[in-house]
Amino acid sequence: MDSAVRPVPLASNFLVPNGTFWVELIAFAIIVFILAKWVIPPINKAMTARQEAIRKQFADLDAAKSEAHSAEERYKSQLEEAKHEAARIREEARDQGAQIVADARAKAEQEAQRIIEHAHAQIEADRQHAVTTLRGEVGTLATQLAGRIVGESLDDQARQSRVVDRFLDELDGKAGAAAGASGVH
Repeated sequence: MDSAVRPVPLASNFLVPNGTFWVELIAFAIIVFILAKWVIPPINKAMTARQEAIRKQFADLDAAKSEAHSAEERYKSQLEEAKHEAARIREEARDQGAQIVADARAKAEQEAQRIIEHAHAQIEADRQHAVTTLRGEVGTLATQLAGRIVGESLDDQARQSRVVDRFLDELDGKAGAAAGASGVH
């Protein structure tokens, strides 16, 4: 039974610190000190700079969003103004077109009236010319007819003129009386 209870030597107990433990502990502390003094601060500084850059990017993004939104609002208001301006220009053009049409219509009516008056004057001149020509021809025919009826020649120009004028005046009187009786002018 002796073999069951044997004391374990102190040197082989792993729970008890020995010389290598202290060396390893010192080496670990030196590494931690070196890391804390020269490695971790630049890493922290880089991480802080990166966080600041990200914050700045977010702020720039928010500013860009705000600027884009205001630019969109300005664009919409300018577009709306342009639409109103286009509608106003169309309305002015429509009004000017109506005025041009009215002016053209008035000028056309004046021109038509002038043409009608000119035509009436021309017709009156043609009528006067026709009356004068017919008086001469009717006078000649009436003189020849009267000469055949009377049996003498009416070659005297003054006499012939008087006879023709008297004859035509009688015809005009009868035509005027007939037109007055029938209501035609």
